[in-house]
Amino acid sequence: MLDAQLQAAVAQAIRAAQAAGHLPAFELPSPIPVERPKQASAGDYATPVCLQLAKVARQAPMAIAQQIARHMPPLDFVERVDVAAPGFLNFWLADRWLAAQVDALLQPDAAIGRLQTGAGASVQVEFVSANPTGPLHVGSARNAVLGDTIASVLDAAGYAVQREYYVNDAGSRIRLFNETLYARYAQALGQDVAVPEDGYHGAYMAEWGADLAREHGTAFLEMPNAAAIGAVGALGLQLVLDGARADLAAMAVQYDCWFSEQSLYDNGQYDKVMQLLHAGGHVYDQDGATWFRATALGDTKDEVIVRTVGGPGYFASDIAYHYNKFVERGFDRVIDVWGADHQGHVPRMKAMMRALGLDPERLVFVLYQLVTLKRAGEIVRLSKRTGDTITLREVIDEVGPDAVRYFLLSRSADSQMDFDLDLAKKQTDDNPVFYIQYAHARICSILRRATDVNWADGDVQLLNAEPELALIRQMIRLPEVIQLAADNLAPHHLTYYAYELASALHSFYRDCRVVSAEPADLETSQARLKLISACRLVLARVLEIMGMSAPEQM
Repeated sequence: MLDAQLQAAVAQAIRAAQAAGHLPAFELPSPIPVERPKQASAGDYATPVCLQLAKVARQAPMAIAQQIARHMPPLDFVERVDVAAPGFLNFWLADRWLAAQVDALLQPDAAIGRLQTGAGASVQVEFVSANPTGPLHVGSARNAVLGDTIASVLDAAGYAVQREYYVNDAGSRIRLFNETLYARYAQALGQDVAVPEDGYHGAYMAEWGADLAREHGTAFLEMPNAAAIGAVGALGLQLVLDGARADLAAMAVQYDCWFSEQSLYDNGQYDKVMQLLHAGGHVYDQDGATWFRATALGDTKDEVIVRTVGGPGYFASDIAYHYNKFVERGFDRVIDVWGADHQGHVPRMKAMMRALGLDPERLVFVLYQLVTLKRAGEIVRLSKRTGDTITLREVIDEVGPDAVRYFLLSRSADSQMDFDLDLAKKQTDDNPVFYIQYAHARICSILRRATDVNWADGDVQLLNAEPELALIRQMIRLPEVIQLAADNLAPHHLTYYAYELASALHSFYRDCRVVSAEPADLETSQARLKLISACRLVLARVLEIMGMSAPEQM
C-alpha cells in the first residue's frame, strides 16, 4: 500500500538526515502519520510528522521538512515532494505510474482488494445471536450487516475468519418461549391453557401454535405436561432458527457455526469453567447465590453468575462460552457485535478474561446504536401485517437486501441512524445504492456495445487526462480503505469509498467519450476501455465485500 511505503520512505529519509548531521538524534514516531489531504492542491498524500518532531529536534517544522525532503529516497510512484507551511511534506503521484496501474489491475493474479496484513491470524466474529424466541426483527438487521461486513473486511485483510451465531437455547427465556408456544398450540385445539404473564404475546406465537396443531393434532396433549412443553419447544426452536437462517441468507449473510448455549452444559464445559473460577478464588457464595469477584479484576461491582432460583444466568454462560472460544478453539481474537444497551456489560467481560488468564485486549466489542425506520418522513414502529415489531424479512421484502446492507453500513456503528425506506426504493441518483450499482451496470453496458474494439493491447500511457487520472486515483485507494476498515472495525468507510469511486466513474463518463467512431481515436478508445474494465473489477470487489450485488444491467 502506498501509505505504508511512504511511511517507510519518510523514516528512511529522517535516518539519512540524522546520519548526515542535518537532523539531531531522536526516536522516530511510530507509526509515521501519512494521510490523504482534504484539498487536491495539497497533493495525493501528506505527512505532518515535521510538526510532531519540532520539539525533539529543536528545529522549526519547515526546516525539518526541508531536510527530510532533501534525503527522500527515489520512489517510482512519486512525481514530486513539496514542503508546505507550517511544516507539511506533500507527495504527488506520477501520472505514468498511475496509468500503469490499469494494466496491473487487469492482470489475472492482481488479487484486487486482497491484503496479507492479517497474516492468517484467527478471528471469530460473533453477531446477531438474538434470543431464539421469535422472528428476527429490524433491530437485528444492523447487527447482521455490521458483523458480516466486518468479517468480510477482515477476510480481505488476510485474517482467518469464522462467523458464528450463538444460539441462546438455555435459561429462563427459552423456558418461557416453550411454555408460551405450548399454550398457543393447546388454545388452537380448544384447550384453556394460559400464556405465561411474562411470556411472548406476539401474533406470531399464535400462528405457530395453530400450525403445530394442524400438523400434529392432539399428540402433545396426550403427553405428560413437562415432556409436551419440551417437545413443542424443540419444534419451535427449529422454526425460529430455520426462519433466522432464511432471513439472513436473503441478506447474503451465512455462518460457519451455529453454537448452542445448551451444549456448554451438556458437554461439561460450564462445570469445568466453574471449577477453574473456584480454584482461582474468582467466585464466592453469598445470600444463596454464587458471585463473580469482578471488583478484584477491574470492574466496579461483583456480579451474580448463579441465581438463588433459576440456576446459571447469562453471564455464567458467557464465561463458559468465551473460555470455549479462546481456550478450547484457540481463536487469536474474538469480536462480539452487541447493541449499545449492552455497553455496561463490557467491563465484566474484560474482568472475566482476566479471571481466565487471558489478555482482555483479545476480546473486542463493536457496539452499535439503534436504527429508526422512516416512511414519508414519519417514524415507522409497527408491522402493517401484525401490529407487532417490524421483522427483518419485511424490510428486506420492501427495499431489497442491497439497500438494507448499504444503508445500515453507511454510518459508523456508534451513530444513531434513520433508515429512509422511501429513499432506499428510489431508482434515481438520489439513492446511493442505485448510483453505485448503476456505475457498474454502465461499465458493463459500454463493454457489451464495444465488442468490435480489440482493447486488450491498448496503451494505458494514453490515459493522461484529468478525469482519467482522477478515476485511477480512486481505484487504487481500495487496499487502504480495506486496511482502515479492518484496523478500526469500521466498515462504513467502504460505503463512502464505493460512492466516491462511482462518482469518479460517472464524472469520467460525462467528460470523456469512451468509444469513438473516429478511426483516429481508436487508440484512445482502447485505453479507455481498459480503464473502465479495471474500474469494473474494483467496483465489483468493494460491492462484494459489502455483501451487495454488482448488476450488469439496470
